[in-house]
Formats: sequence, C-alpha cells, structure tokens
Amino acid sequence: MSKIVGGPLNQSTHVLVVEDDLPIAQMMASILADEGYQVEIACNGRLALEKIQAHDYDLILTDLRMPELDGVGLYRELEWRQPDLLRRLIVITGTSGHPEYEDFLAETHVPFLEKPFSLTALQALTRQVLSASQPALQSPRS
Repeated sequence: MSKIVGGPLNQSTHVLVVEDDLPIAQMMASILADEGYQVEIACNGRLALEKIQAHDYDLILTDLRMPELDGVGLYRELEWRQPDLLRRLIVITGTSGHPEYEDFLAETHVPFLEKPFSLTALQALTRQVLSASQPALQSPRS
C-alpha cells in the first residue's frame, strides 16, 4: 500500500510512515500532513526500502512489528545501505515486554513512541528529530 498525503506548510519536508496497521498509518499521516509535511505510507519494511531507494526522506517513522521486514530489519538494512538515515528515524512500538525489541531499543538509542501515543507526543518527537538531524529545515529558505 502506498499513499501520499500533503499539507500546506512544510511541503519540502518529506516523511515516510512505515506501518502495517492501516488506520494507525493513516492517522499518523493525517497528523503529520496537518503539520504541513509531505507524507508517504509503506505497509512494511520491504516496501519502505523500495521507496527509500526512489525518494529522499527527511524523516522515517517505523513500526517495529510488521510482516515481511520488521522495524529491526529495516533499521539493519538502513545501517548497511544508508547509515545517515538512522539519525532521522523514529520507532513506533506497541511491543513493550518483548525482550528482542527492548534489547534493540536499548542498543540503538533510537527515539521511539510507545502505542498508544498522544498527538502532541508525535508532533514533539517529529520536530525534535527533524531539528536535531537537519537544522536547515527549521529555518526559512532564501
């Protein structure tokens, strides 16, 4: 599944939401589009890798548990293929209590949101990661 949602403000900021639960993916895309980001959705890590090869993304939000290629697998592929993207990655997890995922989060220190998360938490972490990874995005362009 692939979908692009665009908002009015930060259309030069491209975000990829990688989530197999379509209602959650659409909700996140809608929130981010309302913030003005250009948003695209991929329903698993494999499709996300295809999109990443074809397009540049300023931010990637990925679920951990997904079919075909999960969030850990996506992280490992990016680590090998495009390590610069790792500083622009946020993990969305509903898997608290799973040792493999807890170990992954502890090892990588990747920013994460735990489901269910609030609208303000998503907005704040998105801004924080974008600001830390690409300060030029936050300043007006001439």
